Amino acid sequence: MTTVTGSNSLSQTTTEDGNPQRTRIRKIAIEEHFAPRAFSHLITNPGWPRATFELVLDQLADIDRRLALMDAADVEVSVLSFGAAGLQDLLEPRAASDLAREINDALAKIVAEHPERFAGFATLPMQDPNAAAAELRRTVEEHGFRGALVNGFSNLGSSDVARYYDLDEYEPFWATVEELQVPFYLHPRNPLSSQCQIYEGRPELLGPTWAFAVETGTHALRLITSGLFDRHPGVTVVLGHLGEFLPFAIHRLEQRMSRRDDVEMTRLPTEVFTQNFYVTTSGNYHTPSLAACIEVMGVDRIMFAADYPFEDLSDGISWFDNLELDPKTKALIGAENARRLFALGAARAD
Repeated sequence: MTTVTGSNSLSQTTTEDGNPQRTRIRKIAIEEHFAPRAFSHLITNPGWPRATFELVLDQLADIDRRLALMDAADVEVSVLSFGAAGLQDLLEPRAASDLAREINDALAKIVAEHPERFAGFATLPMQDPNAAAAELRRTVEEHGFRGALVNGFSNLGSSDVARYYDLDEYEPFWATVEELQVPFYLHPRNPLSSQCQIYEGRPELLGPTWAFAVETGTHALRLITSGLFDRHPGVTVVLGHLGEFLPFAIHRLEQRMSRRDDVEMTRLPTEVFTQNFYVTTSGNYHTPSLAACIEVMGVDRIMFAADYPFEDLSDGISWFDNLELDPKTKALIGAENARRLFALGAARAD
């Protein structure tokens, strides 16, 4: 048996043929997507062949298969959220609001049928901040949802109009998030078509290969530098994919902002990031990057996620289960941080 060592004393145990040697550990997975077939037209193909995408649509709707995979992978609970782009590219606020209610009620039924295995993130019509706040309140108070997952900026009236959530009209929404004390998961989408010139001729850089992280990380920085977390210090934001590059770039941002006098914040960006944000491992199974996130964020701010079915669940499980972390750190990242943040209750008995 050999050991593959990453930075910061993280490593991965392998067998002699180079394959990971799995050690089983209980997990809570918090970026796991669903979409009943009735709503599959709202899911965006990230550029895959049609047959591959159809398979993913089947997996989004197949609850029995999901439960079997969870059992095999020692995933105790999956927090389900609607797949991207979901409602965010709808142009009419009323249509988005009506569909949000239907999707959330469909998810509530799934959770009610499997209350020990699933929890829910609300789908929100962010085209209308007041409607989004009302739907978040309804789903938290009526369905027991654990927060919301929103697929990036929202279009409004035109596919070339982006509404980012640092704008003044979203203040009532953030006040509701803070009052309800539930996290807000900012999930990726591609930038507006009019802002994609840098990707012209290189479509392979769109979507999860690169553009998702740039778009989502920039959106998160808009929230940070807008002073949102000074006005609403109780708001918690979750970023997937080991933080959409921010753990590796936030110091540089802060260092350069120190030369400016046009941004008013009572806390430094690094303080906001490490005090108001969590990151997850979804779809970014890279040991040195995890080590850097632990260094920047601390182990209490990192959670396991697999991004199923847009990522292969077995890839994330194999990587995480075989990281050579001390047992306390592994338990925190694998399940206990999520259990605490989302108030998921005690671990299931073996």
